[in-house]
Amino acid sequence: MPLPLGPRKPPHSRSFRPSLEGLESREVLSAMMAPHAEISALRASHHHAVATINQLANAPSRTVSTVPANGDLNPYGVAFVPKGFARGGVLRHGDVLVSNFNNSDNLQGTGTTIMRVTPGNQASVFYQAPAGSGLTTALGVLRRGFVLVGNLPSTDGTSATAMAGSLKVLDKNGNLVANLTDPSLLNGPWDLTVFDQGNRAQVFVSNVLSGTVTRLNLRLPAKGGFQVVSSTQIASGYTHRGDPAAFELGPTGLVYDHATDTLFVASTADNVIFAVPNAGRTQHDGGTGTVVYQDDAHLHGPLGMTQAADGNLIVANGDAVNPDPNNPSTLVEFTRRGQFVGQFSISTSPGGAFGVATAPDGAEFAAVNDNTNSVTIWKTRRRSG
Repeated sequence: MPLPLGPRKPPHSRSFRPSLEGLESREVLSAMMAPHAEISALRASHHHAVATINQLANAPSRTVSTVPANGDLNPYGVAFVPKGFARGGVLRHGDVLVSNFNNSDNLQGTGTTIMRVTPGNQASVFYQAPAGSGLTTALGVLRRGFVLVGNLPSTDGTSATAMAGSLKVLDKNGNLVANLTDPSLLNGPWDLTVFDQGNRAQVFVSNVLSGTVTRLNLRLPAKGGFQVVSSTQIASGYTHRGDPAAFELGPTGLVYDHATDTLFVASTADNVIFAVPNAGRTQHDGGTGTVVYQDDAHLHGPLGMTQAADGNLIVANGDAVNPDPNNPSTLVEFTRRGQFVGQFSISTSPGGAFGVATAPDGAEFAAVNDNTNSVTIWKTRRRSG
């Protein structure tokens, strides 16, 4: 299914990375007013405490293998099934989905499975893609009963044979409903985030082969159906290149803040977190956006990214850029204004962190571990008094 074309603009010819002050005044004010206090302030003003990254080691957790019977390896994407998800299918609220990028021979860009992990830690295959698909971190769930997953195929497990891939649309039983393709707007779907409004949704997709971000506007009728209303390239100019170990480096993790209409982009090769203003309504390409977090002490090739219940951002370090052997495979928490909060290593070896997700109600947090081929899910909210 080719995408409807939207307005495009060539990438900027020069790097443009102003500070947060370059955002429109409305967005700066909203960002300043938004909840981004650190944990001590949250404890003082709320009846519950939100576990930050430093507390994950002591938080209740469960770890489940993401290796299916066919031996797929290298879990990439992770997503929670939200409350209100359409009934009548395999998936239930509280399930966690994980996409695999490698096959049993550990060849990148060849994995074919999405695993379903239930609240009771039962793991099963939710979707089986054709051989050589290479399912990426671009994994999202819509309440109307759809699952979106990107793929970036390779014929031999190297970036030299990487192809543009597509965005697959699955129903609540894991059946393929549509396969969205466009050589420009979906050029290596590497990660995504969704803004779910029920009968409508916006999907933001990062493209690792072109260094761009595309927004898809969807219509989701109550009686079923999936329609792409429009597609627009809204950001570009992120550094992107093939990598012998990491396969591809480029824009990865995305977080959309509807209150400020801002899209946060984790650019792996740039080792920077950008903010793209007016992301939900712009009809033009805004380049890279503005730098909101640049921290060589704590950023080491940021990949997947999510927003915590308190509004802070959490990013996974893949260690392919600016590695720190003393702090491998870290998850890093920082405020939306770029203040470091804390970090936590999920593996003693580098390259373990990739996809991360926060449950829509903020009660759980999940991260995949590529080194152990597993997903860990933490309880992140607890009542205090």
